[in-house]
This record gives sequence, C-alpha cells and structure tokens, in this order.
Amino acid sequence: MYLLGDIGNTETKICLVDLNFQIIKKIVYSTKDIQSKNFFKKNSFAYINKKLNRALFCSVVPKAFKKIRLILSKKKIKVYELKNKNLKSNLKIKVNKIQIGSDRLANAMGAMDNKKNCIVIDFGTATTFDVIVKKNYLGGVIAPGVNLSLNTLSLKASLIPHMKLNKVSKVIGKNTKNAVKSGFYWGYIGLIKNIVRMIKNQTGKNFKIILTGGLSYLFKDSIDMKNSVDKDLTIKGLMNLLKLNV
Repeated sequence: MYLLGDIGNTETKICLVDLNFQIIKKIVYSTKDIQSKNFFKKNSFAYINKKLNRALFCSVVPKAFKKIRLILSKKKIKVYELKNKNLKSNLKIKVNKIQIGSDRLANAMGAMDNKKNCIVIDFGTATTFDVIVKKNYLGGVIAPGVNLSLNTLSLKASLIPHMKLNKVSKVIGKNTKNAVKSGFYWGYIGLIKNIVRMIKNQTGKNFKIILTGGLSYLFKDSIDMKNSVDKDLTIKGLMNLLKLNV
C-alpha cells in the first residue's frame, strides 16, 4: 500500500493506493483543521494502520506536512515530499525548482505526455497555469484564486454580500449580487482565454488543456477551447512519480 497526499492552502486530500496504483480510499480534510492541536486525537487515521510501503506528499503548507510526517513517522512509515525527490529523469524543469510549489510539479507529472504539450489550469486558492512541453516544465502563471478574490471583496465592501459563484448566462447583472457574479464568472473566462492565447503565441505551440481544482467544472464548457477536467490530477502526478521510481 502507498499513502499519497496533496496538502493545499485550503484542503488536504489524502489517498490510500494499492500496489496496482488504484485509489481505494480518499479523504479530504481542511488544512486549517490539520494544524489544530487536537486534530489527530479526533481523527485516528485508522487506515494508516494498514501495511504501508511509503508515503509521498506534495505540500504548500510546511506546518501541516510536518505534523502529518510526525504522526506517520511514529508508525514507522517513511514519508517523502515531492520536491525532495530527484525529478530530473522524469520531468525536465526549465526554471528554478525552489520557486515552484510542489502541487504544481505534481500537476505537471500528472499531465506529462511524451507526445503532447499541456497547459494545466488549477482552480485552487490561487488560479495557476502550468506549461508542459512533452517532458519539459517551462513555468507558468499565478493569478488570484476565484473564491479567495470573491471572499475578499465581500469582506472589504460592506454592501456586497457573501456568495458562491455559479454559471452566469447574461453579462449585465440586474442587481449587486448578479453583477458581482457576472464580473467574476465572465472576468475569469476572459482571463483564462487570454492567458492561454498568450502562452500559445509565446511558445508557437498547440496545447492540450487540462482543468483541475474545485471550480474547474464551472469553466469547462465556457472557455471556447477543447479541454478536459481531472479533479485527481495532483494525486495522479504523485502516483506517476511512484510508478516511475518503484
């Protein structure tokens, strides 16, 4: 058995994977809760008592990873973080590795194709674009996250209520709430289309577009370009790294 984990700023996804690299259990926690004092007393992590060969994580929250690693180490489980692994034979990173979040490298490992070029758009706490040309990671773009921006606007503007974003059919809103939703929905569609267009112009290449993250479903049918959604892309990237190094 293998334990794979994606520790993000908002959520932490932990998966138990069998020796055939099939996900047999998946649990999503709040990363904020993981950092609380009593989290592991309330959550026994009973599934980690199974015989595990190793645990591999990508993490952008060092404190949460340190806490999980401590718990697993007490159970004699070897724990690795993706950025501490040698990726050179699997993914050729053309930028400073220190400056890239390990979740973005995991996404690149999940999307990497020896024949096709990919742009991964991840709708997380930030909206990230990562550019992969065959086995080469060229870098990417980091834009404000949809929910983070929406919540910040609500907190800073007294007359704008808290709301969840959903698909909007018309651009012109008839009230404040609909006007805000239109601005975010159509604004992010414009951002996505323009950034992808500029990446294509800069590289002179065509790309397969892969969407991942919690809000990927909102934009799948609205961005006027062929794309696919893979909500487990980050975990699949960790899985691919294991497959190549077992």
